[in-house]
Formats: sequence, structure tokens, C-alpha cells
Amino acid sequence: MTAEAGHEARYRAIAADLAAKIRSGHYAPGEALPPQRELSASYGVTLMTLRQALRQLSDERLIVQRPGKGTFVAPPHLAYQLDSLRSLADDLRKQGHDVRTVVVGRAVRRAPARIAAELRLPPGESALRLERVREFAGRPAVHQVSWVRRPMADHIRDRDFTEVSLYTALADAGVAVARASEVVRPGLLDAAAARHLLEPEGSPVLVSTRVTATLDATPVVSDHATILGSMMEIRTERAATGLSLTWGATT
Repeated sequence: MTAEAGHEARYRAIAADLAAKIRSGHYAPGEALPPQRELSASYGVTLMTLRQALRQLSDERLIVQRPGKGTFVAPPHLAYQLDSLRSLADDLRKQGHDVRTVVVGRAVRRAPARIAAELRLPPGESALRLERVREFAGRPAVHQVSWVRRPMADHIRDRDFTEVSLYTALADAGVAVARASEVVRPGLLDAAAARHLLEPEGSPVLVSTRVTATLDATPVVSDHATILGSMMEIRTERAATGLSLTWGATT
């Protein structure tokens, strides 16, 4: 075996051992790994060899390296499903995840021009603005702002949205949602969402914009969700018919 091959075998063996410990729960999601110098000493290798092993684990999305803070076991990834019309929280609970919703604010306000256009509201019309943060695995993962058309919004304004999803509240008020148009694109965390998600401004995120309509094609909800890229992946099942995905260049 050449020296180069021996070096590769060592760091791959270290990566495999650490991966096994992560998957077995020896190191729990969100837990910090021992310092790099301690790990390199325990495996009897140089820091360079250890860092190659950690790079492999990072590529496999098993760990997250935070400059100045250390190396942490990555949280389990949420799957953002594209094949159903459910609320985000209901989607995640269906996958078996424990999701906590924090209501940051709710108020009836004049709809901004973009929201008014999406909901087909007359200029100057007001709507309910509902702002929420979704927490997963003990940390904020999604910042979501929903605008709800009136008069539907007037019937649900006082619901407890920490326990009830927006779609459920609308259904209870006799509003049946039938379809939604959604665009998900990569983005960077802006200052407003960064304050709620406790991540540095400019961190990679997924940005979802969704407009939900009723049976008669009346748009009733406009959603804007900022999702931490380290916490969620997009997943769907493809078939010959049924789900239609359109891929295009971002502008």
C-alpha cells in the first residue's frame, strides 16, 4: 500500500467510525463533537488527517462545522413535500417530527402591492398578516409570513395558531382550499428573518412563495416562508402523471 493510499484509508476509517457513532446515537443531533485536537489524539492521527475525515462527514451532511464554535452533529433533515396540499406543520408532523409553532405577530393591515396582486385585492384593501416561527429539534427552522384575505380572515383571526394550522382554521370556518401555486428557490437569509431564526444574515436558505385558492379559484392565502438550508431538503415522488414540476432559471 502506498503512503497516499494508507493516508486515505486512515481518514476514511475515522469517518466511518464517527458516522457509526452518530447513527447509533452516541453523539446526538445538535451535540458538539470533542475538539479536533482531542479527536486527532484519540485516533492517533494528525489534524490534517482528522479534518479530511470531518470534511467527508460534512459532505455526507452528518455534521455541521461552525467557525469559532466547533463541530456539531447535524439535525435530522426535514422533508419539504411537494406532492400534497397541507400546511407546513401538518406535513412535518405527518413525517413524525415534533414541531412547535411560535406566533410572532398577527394584525389586520393594508396589503402591500405584491400581496394585493397575488390575492387579487383592490388597491388599499386590508388583510390579516400572520407571522410565525416553526421550531424543530429544539431550534428555529422556518420563518413564515401569511396574508389571509378578508372576510375569511375575520373568522379565524383569534384562533390559537400555536395549536391549529392555518388550513385547519380556514376549514373550520367553512373555507375549503383546493389548490396552490408554489415556487421554491434558493436564497440568502435577510436581516428580518435572521433575527427570528438565530442564524447569521446571508446564510443559505430556501424561500417558498405559495398562493392558495378555494374551489372557485379565489386566492385566499399568500405565504412567504424562509427555511434554513441546513434544516430541510425538498423531496417528492415522481410518476408518469399527477405531479408536475417545472424547472427554470432563477432571475
